[in-house]
This record gives sequence, structure tokens and C-alpha cells, in this order.
Amino acid sequence: MDLKFEVSAHIARPVEEVFEAVADPAKLSGYFTTGGAKGRLETGATVTWDFADFPGAFPVEVVEVEPNRRIVLRWEANEGAPSDGEAAVTAGAGYSTTVTMTFTPLDDGRTLVTIAEEGWRPTPAGLAASYGNCQGWSQMLAVMKAWVEHGINLREGMYR
Repeated sequence: MDLKFEVSAHIARPVEEVFEAVADPAKLSGYFTTGGAKGRLETGATVTWDFADFPGAFPVEVVEVEPNRRIVLRWEANEGAPSDGEAAVTAGAGYSTTVTMTFTPLDDGRTLVTIAEEGWRPTPAGLAASYGNCQGWSQMLAVMKAWVEHGINLREGMYR
């Protein structure tokens, strides 16, 4: 069984603006990486993302960037799980997953953003991790929509 998923959302802004909301670390930190992002998403770079709800900054390898079209990332799979109501602690699984983000301009001026992730081991821990990341990327699309369209940071104070 291949563990993978795909989520998508329509953002009511031009593709260039939506792409920059992900590629620019200052913009990404404004709505998603609540602990901050360091480094612009450019092919061959390794950037750092930090989240208040997932303690500890971690590296994100930027495999490929096609401006305003696609971003491909790799990062270490996390097979940890929350316990006793606390945030998950990084439990590096010793392998990486691949995240592919596509940005499709639509005729009405909106942008369709699709995020796919794949590569988990077909184990119960891999399955649980894939569900967790699917939830995380779905939330990322929702908070990006609120931020890019309305300037509202839905994650502000959500995890502290």
C-alpha cells in the first residue's frame, strides 16, 4: 500500500501572490510557521521551519522550485504521536517524505493550490504520520486562504 495524499484549495488571489506566500519566509511565518521560517524556498536550498505546536525547528530540503508553478520539498518523516494531550515530539523515522505543491492560475484570477505528500513506510506508525500531515497541510491551506485573502492569522495564539 502506498501511503500518500493530496489536498487542495482555491485562493482568491493571483498565482504570483499565492506562490510568494509560500516561498518567502517572512510571509510564510506570518500565517503558518508560527515559530518562524528561515530561508527562501529555492532549488537546492535547505531551509528551517519552526512551529509552536510542534517544538523544535527542523530542516526542509528544497528539491525543486518552478516559480509560480511548483515547489518540491523533502523532510524527515515523523512517526511520533501526541500523548497525554501534549504536542507531538519529533520522532525522526530515519527516512524522508516528499511534498509537492502546485500552483495553477485559474481563468477567474484565483489560484488552485494542491499539496501532495508521499513516501511513508506502510506501517501503522507511517499511516498515523500520513494522517497527521494530511491534517497539517489541510490546515495550512485554510490559514493561507485567510491570510492571503483577508490578512487574518488564524494560528495566532492557537497553540500557546
